[in-house]
Amino acid sequence: MSAGALPRLEIAWALGAALALALALLALRPAERRSVRNALLLLGACAIAVVAIELTDTMGAHAAAALAAEGAIGLAGIVLLRLAVLFVFRVVLEAAGARPANIVEELTAGALYLAWGLLWLRLEGVDPGGLVATSAVITAVVAISMQHTLGNVLGGVVLQFDRSLRTGDWLRLDDATSGVVVDVTWRHTSIETRNGETVVIPNGWLIQNRFTVIGSRGAERPLWRRVVRINVDLEAPPSRVIAALEAAVRDGEIAHVAPQPEPTAVLLDFGPRHGAYALRYWLDDPRVDDPTDSQVRAHMLAAIERNEMRLGVPFQEQFDVRDDEGHRAERVRRERDRRIAALGAVELFAPLTPAERESLAGHLVYAPFVAGDVMTRQGATAHWLYLMVSGSADVWIDTPGGRKPIATLEAGSVFGEMGMMTGEPRRASVGARTDVVCYRLDKSGFAEIIRARPDVADAMAHVLARREVELEERRSHADMSAHAAQKHADIHARIRAFFGLA
Repeated sequence: MSAGALPRLEIAWALGAALALALALLALRPAERRSVRNALLLLGACAIAVVAIELTDTMGAHAAAALAAEGAIGLAGIVLLRLAVLFVFRVVLEAAGARPANIVEELTAGALYLAWGLLWLRLEGVDPGGLVATSAVITAVVAISMQHTLGNVLGGVVLQFDRSLRTGDWLRLDDATSGVVVDVTWRHTSIETRNGETVVIPNGWLIQNRFTVIGSRGAERPLWRRVVRINVDLEAPPSRVIAALEAAVRDGEIAHVAPQPEPTAVLLDFGPRHGAYALRYWLDDPRVDDPTDSQVRAHMLAAIERNEMRLGVPFQEQFDVRDDEGHRAERVRRERDRRIAALGAVELFAPLTPAERESLAGHLVYAPFVAGDVMTRQGATAHWLYLMVSGSADVWIDTPGGRKPIATLEAGSVFGEMGMMTGEPRRASVGARTDVVCYRLDKSGFAEIIRARPDVADAMAHVLARREVELEERRSHADMSAHAAQKHADIHARIRAFFGLA
């Protein structure tokens, strides 16, 4: 190529078009900054080649100038094609809503590079056909020696074209390795595990072996059904156990437990002294399977204890040398003292004598809750109250505009008293902010005392009337003190009617 035939104009046009595409990509797709930066580095090399062409041509080294020009135009064409492919696939097609597999972009780019290479050779006076015929034997030898690599490449093509795997899928292999797919390339698939490790799997292995993609492809978020097992003593009726387990998870507001489909519990099997139950729930994020399973187990265990059920164990004999009569009596005494102290701290039971509080303590039921549990729900009918021994809870009412916070309860608080004393539905909902330990007192446990001392109803009506006025003030932000007397009389009448007092 003579100096006068140097393709200065062609190189300038190619560099200008490539620079325009690079700037457009930086403006429209900042995420492609790394790819654009690499292309700009190659553009810089082309610009340096143009300067070298001018210098060598000026100094009379026309052959060197022609060689530099050939290299510059070949490199400029590659850069221009790379930026054009990026612009079409990452900007134009995505704006049109089309998201082809990554390998389609790579195949397109490869085909364009090959076409440009053949065209560039022809422009330089080289016959590409002769090169292809000469390299046929070499190609066969290379194909045989690289059959595993070619298998991985073909596997990558198949995986992406048939959409077996997609970036973002959660993948589990037969050896229990699992993680999220972060990249599917020509040769391998990369998955990132929960431990922050990146596992590289040859595509050929994936084509020949079984793997599991977790989650429903049709769902907006992948849902994965989890199974958590628990053994419960056979004294508890299965229908009651199943209802308690389902309610514990359904109403527990546990993070990453999908509300739909609802959790279900089944009796899987039973032994001499226990029933084996399974709680099935749907997880919306596979990355947190173990922590969510742990939370579900905690809610299930608390529900079993609240409902006065016992965990079941296989039949076995067990001796505990510490569990003699003296130790058992001491444990009973300490638990009784805790219950009496809990009753004494509640204003509602202030009118009772110490003997009456001690009698009432025998009717208290241990009732733990886990953070997130709904301890009582607005509108529900339940003839019992809760005494909070530890933890904190939120009180709210459900309105057409959503949940409206009312108050926060701390240890020593009592709630649900109106339901136990009058049988009315719950006026508000209460949810455990932290893990909460409560004692539950049913109407039947209190009936004996109030029937023996009807005058206690009047004293308790005063307390309930004041608490109800305070609740209504929080709801309406209005002064309700004028209604306190009427509230007292009304509640007193309802208590007497509910307990059948004359």
